[in-house]
Amino acid sequence: MKRRDFLKTSALGAAGLTLAGGGLSSCTGPAVKPYKVGSKAHLQLRFFPYELQLRHTFTVSSYSRKTTPGVQVEIDYDGFTGYGEASMPPYLGQSVESVCSFLQKVELGKFPDPFRLEDILGYVDSISPGDSAAKAAVDIAMHDLVGKLLGQPWYRIWGLNPGRAPSTTFTIGIDTPEVVREKTLECAGLYNILKVKVGLPGDKEMIRAIRSVTDLPLAVDANQGWKDREAALDEIFWLKEQGVVMVEQPMAASRLDDNAWITERSPLPVYADEAIQRLRDLPGIRGAYNGINIKLMKCTGMREAYRMASWARAEGMRVMVGCMTETSCAVSAAAQLSPLADFADLDGNLLISNDRFDGVKVTSGRLVLPDRPGIGVVPIPSGSGAGSR
Repeated sequence: MKRRDFLKTSALGAAGLTLAGGGLSSCTGPAVKPYKVGSKAHLQLRFFPYELQLRHTFTVSSYSRKTTPGVQVEIDYDGFTGYGEASMPPYLGQSVESVCSFLQKVELGKFPDPFRLEDILGYVDSISPGDSAAKAAVDIAMHDLVGKLLGQPWYRIWGLNPGRAPSTTFTIGIDTPEVVREKTLECAGLYNILKVKVGLPGDKEMIRAIRSVTDLPLAVDANQGWKDREAALDEIFWLKEQGVVMVEQPMAASRLDDNAWITERSPLPVYADEAIQRLRDLPGIRGAYNGINIKLMKCTGMREAYRMASWARAEGMRVMVGCMTETSCAVSAAAQLSPLADFADLDGNLLISNDRFDGVKVTSGRLVLPDRPGIGVVPIPSGSGAGSR
């Protein structure tokens, strides 16, 4: 595709924090005009906090919450805007403050060519050894921007077939049997597979409650909650009898040998989640799991996620694409990778009541990728019913 001329001189308004050549000291600030050298437009970065409101209290084996802190990111270039976000559930160990502090250090104004993603994202990654969610926010926004400049969605740029996007799971958090039945009845007719959080003594009660109202296939995620490998293996055999088709992170990530022991004997495929963050972690878990769960907030974004999926496929491992509690921005970004996946757990936007974007859809339980450039999202106008299914 022939590259277009991007050297226009139109002025862009910027709301929130704008970083062109350096950082500011807070998450909000006055509108400023774009930074330019001569007639060349430069990349403009803005960000602001945005707390996600959950439809139901979300409980896993280690905590419960009703909200998830987040930061929204926008990058402008020559009349185009790329959208990204950082979402920080408790176990990531990141916060709105840490994300804002990181983003204040990002100087995108020194990159006149947005197509140099390797240079730009390599620089962003070099700013600190951690801050994966903040890096993911910039990565997603840059991919969205470049896709819009090219006029193509990323699944097409990567050469992927959107028709191969799998069904997505819908997550049922840990709760009382009565609430679990209610949640299951609410969603069972909309999805082809459900995901159940386990890892506490009441696991079997939860599964029985779900089975009392639906026979849909189930995926289970222990979130490192099982403590004894033999008891975990016994439960996995029981779960298979209940129609469970995969298991995620049975035991603590640090207990590699125990997880490998379970995987070797399990009648179900076992996927690593907390055990892996980035590409560099994958060689260390070779042989200990059947597959990996790739999440943009852990791995720093789409660039690294694509590399991880490619590595796993080359090693004969299975691939799952997952998410945190996120708006349709980050979920749609992850969905661009979903044609590479055996499983998708891309329901984070469906768990919140204040989505800011229209993006990937779920039709008859399957992911339907939007035929829009970039990551495929458009902002929902304020007051138009954002967050409705």
